[in-house]
Amino acid sequence: MKLITPPTIPLKSFSDPVKAWEYVCEIYDRNTGFIRDHLLNLTKGQVPPGKVRAHYPKVQVLSTSFQQQANSRLAYGFLHSPGLYQTTLTQPALFHKYLIENFSLILKNHGGKIEVGESETPIPLHFAVDPKERVEGDTLLDIGVPLRDLFDVPDLAHMDDEIANGTFIPPSGGPYPLAAFTGPRVDYSLHRLNHYTGTVPDHFQNFVIFTNYQFYIEEFTRLAHQWMSEGHEFYESFVEPGNVITTNSRLGGGTDGTLPARQPQMPAYHLTAPNGRGITMINIGVGPSNAKTATDHIAVLRPHAWLMLGHCAGLRNSQSLGDYVLAHAYVREDHVLDDDLPVTVPIPALAEIQLALQEAVAEVTHLEGLETKTIMRTGTVFTIDNRNWELRDQSEITRRLSQSRAIALDMESATIAANGFRFRVPYGTLLCVSDKPLHGELKLPGMASDFYRTQVNRHLLIGLKAMEILRNQPVERLHSRKLRSFAETAFQ
Repeated sequence: MKLITPPTIPLKSFSDPVKAWEYVCEIYDRNTGFIRDHLLNLTKGQVPPGKVRAHYPKVQVLSTSFQQQANSRLAYGFLHSPGLYQTTLTQPALFHKYLIENFSLILKNHGGKIEVGESETPIPLHFAVDPKERVEGDTLLDIGVPLRDLFDVPDLAHMDDEIANGTFIPPSGGPYPLAAFTGPRVDYSLHRLNHYTGTVPDHFQNFVIFTNYQFYIEEFTRLAHQWMSEGHEFYESFVEPGNVITTNSRLGGGTDGTLPARQPQMPAYHLTAPNGRGITMINIGVGPSNAKTATDHIAVLRPHAWLMLGHCAGLRNSQSLGDYVLAHAYVREDHVLDDDLPVTVPIPALAEIQLALQEAVAEVTHLEGLETKTIMRTGTVFTIDNRNWELRDQSEITRRLSQSRAIALDMESATIAANGFRFRVPYGTLLCVSDKPLHGELKLPGMASDFYRTQVNRHLLIGLKAMEILRNQPVERLHSRKLRSFAETAFQ
């Protein structure tokens, strides 16, 4: 079949990271616009006389000799070996700050030039269309020609996680991957995020809190609206599912948009701040599958930290309902990541996150030192994929929990931590004991609402305070070298 393509855009070299980014934008906008124009013509009955194709922008860097990065403590921003490094890029406007920062680090640490041009990877039709754009589907159905015959469609061969998983083996001398995610893989996740969370990726912030109970979301929403009406000095707006935006009163106030009739599967809420330094909170529901789904897709946005803030079963007699659990290790019986990250791989606690959570607990509860041990215990969290684990043979499960030294059990924390490790996103877990099934302390009707009402507010404030502490740290300190492997991608 005849290919209909725009004129080739030449490969250009840049020593200015901003100019390099601008050229990426030029290529991306031209090529996605070319595809959308043909789609628009198709809705008017104008069938193209062949297959419409345009390609992702690519960026590449050639390293001719090994050179240690200027700052040896940096976890990213350097090329690990001599050779050619490449990646495809998408949505350069969304990743404006991220791309310029990474271009700048590579130029600073290695000199030379950054080359930008067109790749050989086609842009699928689905990813050229903005999620907010409405396409007249009925008209396209009347054409009688499958869209895959006229446009490129998503190809799973370009969307696996081999690079992030550390299983990709490049040829000797390259091209080595510059980034953990290719353009198509990023696009896939951006579209999934809009579907699952009910908000477009533009609103996501660099500090993300996951929870497994709606009570936390309700309190987060209440606080956010209060801060917007009071003119909070830092946050600029609050975004809810359906992209409903409430603007801070100090910036003019007002609400734009209508809440959706139905909540999305994993609704996301965003307290936005300049340069994405606000907080996103997502109710992922119960279970490791949702936890993996959410983190699989949010990872492409390259957040600076994510936390699990939710409820768990306390496993020790010394614990009381409402006590906190700060995870410093995990037993992974969630199984959803077994094919991507072997269970033999340890998931280390990250000092920066642990210290921020401890400091936040002390500040919110007004307890210090040994006093915090009266309400918080640090230890192993056992994450399981069976919600009715209590119905298993008690001698067997109790023995295994005891052998692991676990102090709490849940269904999400190890998944979120393991995917943070896998995708090089700093992670942490602070849980609240909501019941003690091994000791007969189960919630009775009425107890749950009373318990949640008194505990959720303080627990949420601790999570928010921890994120404030983390965002005041240098980004390079947050992105620990513990999360980087032998031959890492240069992009953060």
